[in-house]
Amino acid sequence: MWIGKLMQRSGWRITLVFLGIVGWGWRGPVPVDLTAQNPSRVPEAIPVVTDLVSIAERFQLVARKVCPCVVYVEAKRGTGERGNEEESGSGVLVRLPGRPEVFVLTNHHVVAGASKDNVVVHLADRRVLRPIRLWGDSESDVAVLSLGERTGIPTATLGDSDRMEVGMWVLAIGSPFGLNQTVTHGIISARNRGQVSLGQGIRIKEFLQTDASINPGSSGGPLVNLNGEVIGINTAIASPSGSSSGVAFSIPSNFFRRIALELLEKGRVVRGALGVQVASTVEPEEALRLGLERTDGARVEAVMPGTPAEKAGLRPGDIILELNGIGIEHGNHFINLVSDTPPGTEISLTLWRAGQRVQLRAMVADWETLKQQWQPGRVSWR
Repeated sequence: MWIGKLMQRSGWRITLVFLGIVGWGWRGPVPVDLTAQNPSRVPEAIPVVTDLVSIAERFQLVARKVCPCVVYVEAKRGTGERGNEEESGSGVLVRLPGRPEVFVLTNHHVVAGASKDNVVVHLADRRVLRPIRLWGDSESDVAVLSLGERTGIPTATLGDSDRMEVGMWVLAIGSPFGLNQTVTHGIISARNRGQVSLGQGIRIKEFLQTDASINPGSSGGPLVNLNGEVIGINTAIASPSGSSSGVAFSIPSNFFRRIALELLEKGRVVRGALGVQVASTVEPEEALRLGLERTDGARVEAVMPGTPAEKAGLRPGDIILELNGIGIEHGNHFINLVSDTPPGTEISLTLWRAGQRVQLRAMVADWETLKQQWQPGRVSWR
């Protein structure tokens, strides 16, 4: 289990967790007439109760549909004196466009360091399978396991995470504390959460936040909408104790799908980089001191020598406000935009420097090539 620090004043910890779903349905008696014993009660209360019962029934339908597609993943890693170190988590069975195989989507940290021969996938019907191949991307915490061309295995549908809005109901399914097929519910609490730190390796973050209960053992399990579609892969929680506190983070399905397909097609994810280190946020006091009325932007903390950032003229203290006309919300937003830009692409940057807007142009380099030249000391290098 990884533990990082949430980049907020609260000092909470972010714990990478494995999530699960438990099916639990309850339906109490519904009065025919709520106003019979209290004539002063308005009849509008009746449809509210009916709506709640309808939601509970929908939860049950979604759980019955998706639970058979959720798996428990065990991985062994480590050699020598340490022996085999075991890791466990959850995953979801899917099919991907243009591919005949059945795949397990899970988190990279669940299977990191393990060979395919040391990974076991436990299906809901108690079958156990080994993947014939696995791919992983540590920077986004995405992993894909191929079970080969198979029939008779249920698969879930990947939904459109861009359509999820704050307040929408969701279910989380996985294996918290090894309790397989655990189902919890909540809502989407926020979108595009990137300002959380999950350790040195995980750099690309744009999480969905939910208050669905998630605990250690549930990493890699699906976050599901009320149509039974997977709209996220549960990855981490913010917690002062290591257990659920109602603040959980999931990788959006659209983001996960894109990374997974690139891994299958190219074997790795090609990312852009400039060679700068940026702060996660622009503090309000700093923004006012610099003559800015907003805390938007990415503050440059350092520029690596010999990189596109240095050649473009970026300096420590610059506030990057726009990339190709797109407003920068914070440091991680800038990192994501640069990472998504193909190497060899020229970009325009709008900066705030010495009380003025400055325009620069930079040529994006390949992240893997830059990493061979220097070792980043923080997750905010890009």
